[in-house]
Amino acid sequence: MRSKKTPPKKVQFDPVYGSQLVAKLINGVMEDGKKTVVAKHVYRAIDIVAEQTKKDGLEYLNEALENIKPTIEVRSRRVGGASYQVPTPIRPERRDSLAVRWLINAAKARGANPYRTLADKLAAEIVEAHENAGAAIKKKLDTHKMAEANKAFAHFRW
Repeated sequence: MRSKKTPPKKVQFDPVYGSQLVAKLINGVMEDGKKTVVAKHVYRAIDIVAEQTKKDGLEYLNEALENIKPTIEVRSRRVGGASYQVPTPIRPERRDSLAVRWLINAAKARGANPYRTLADKLAAEIVEAHENAGAAIKKKLDTHKMAEANKAFAHFRW
């Protein structure tokens, strides 16, 4: 166990929208430290969403991420000689990070079409998540289904 609790990392606010969520999205998509390249893709995705839906892109993104956020997950817990999948509630910070991660992975997994940029894929996934469809929502539902299936082991929670 740790001797002290680690202080939470401070994520800088995004310079264009002034949003921590967009900053987390940019940091999550970033590869090889190319932040400006990724930032252009994320901003373009938000613009595409705004064009398609005729609504504020940032609000739409927040609502989509709210739909993706899971409330409960399973964690392995060793009791006696057996490992059990114990359903546990998720802290708000972890809910945010899981939602962003699942959105990014779902967008990146959308086919290898050379004519679709990351911005297009991200925008499509955001729109689908807002409508409670898509791969990121499926991931959330699978997580909740697993927790529901292992509800009998909830008394092992620590």
